[in-house]
Order: sequence, then structure tokens, then C-alpha cells
Amino acid sequence: MQIKKQPMGPYQTNCYIVTENGKDIIIDPGVGAVEWVKANVTNPVAILNTHGHFDHVWSNQELKEQFDIPLYTPKGDVMLLQKSGWMPDLPPSYPDVEVEGDQTYDIDGIEVTFRHFPGHCPGCSMIEIGDAVFSGDFIFQNSIGRVDFPYSSPADMKKSLQKFLQIDYDKKVYPGHGAPTTIKAEQRNVPYWLKAI
Repeated sequence: MQIKKQPMGPYQTNCYIVTENGKDIIIDPGVGAVEWVKANVTNPVAILNTHGHFDHVWSNQELKEQFDIPLYTPKGDVMLLQKSGWMPDLPPSYPDVEVEGDQTYDIDGIEVTFRHFPGHCPGCSMIEIGDAVFSGDFIFQNSIGRVDFPYSSPADMKKSLQKFLQIDYDKKVYPGHGAPTTIKAEQRNVPYWLKAI
């Protein structure tokens, strides 16, 4: 499996392209992602959103129409794809698959698992593909997603962190902003965040 990363837009939101068996999966195509994605895919099969905040979904619809591929978005955040209080000029996008809770999909022979960790926003999820976890804005290196935005929930974030602590394996984590980390490294920080929220 090959993973390409490019920070996009004013918030340097990581867009990822995961290539497995000659097929490309695009994760979180943010502001200005279209040209980079087009230059770095050969056989795109799907677009996945970790959550619905504008800086992660800005280029959804343009890429979906360009490549005629399905868009998967956590159901709790579908409402955020058509309007943004922060960015009124957000290009609206329309998912083909609304992901409810924890779900595993076979996307052209690639196993993709969404794991639901609400708190930062209602649909906030991590996406597992092979040995990689794309954590969006749930977990970062030595940090977690903010819980002071519209639709955020500190109570849900605490529950999600407790759920995250129950993961009994280690994988590399590719967050929505910043550098990679690992599940085990960030589990060590959870007790601090549980007290801090």
C-alpha cells in the first residue's frame, strides 16, 4: 500500500491518496486539492471523508464528478456538506454513501473500515485501511480535535476517547493536520485529555 499526503488550503489540511492493487482512494480532499489529486491518481475508485468540516470536503463534488466515483461521508456530518457557517461559499457536495456508526466496506476489493468517534463534530470518524488509520480531526500527534465548534460535544469526545483507549492493536495514524503518529502513542495521552476537557 502506498500513501501520498499533501497539506491543502489555509489550514494545511492533509489530503491523502491511498493506492492499493493499482486502485486509488482519496481521503479528505480539501481546499485546492483537485489539481494535486488529478496529478497523483491513475485509477481513482472512491472519495472518503473523515468528517464534514469545510477544510476536509471542499473539493468533494468536483472530484466526484471529474472521476465519476462514489463519495462516502459519515451520516452525522452530511448536513455540513451543503452549508458552512465559516465558509458560505463552500461548494456543496452530495455523498453516495452515508456511513452510520462503525462500518466496513469492500471498495473495489479494498477493505475500508469507518470507526465513529464523535465529539469534534457529530460524524467524526477514523478510517482504517490495512495498517493505516486516517484520524481526521479526532486524534493528532499529541493532541485531539477541538470541542468548542458548532455541533461539537465535549461529552461525546470523552466517550470517544474512552472507546479509543479500548483499541488493543497498534497502527500508524495519519491525522487531518500535522505529522503521523501511532495509536499506542496517542493512547498514552488520553488520560490527560479526559481531565482537560
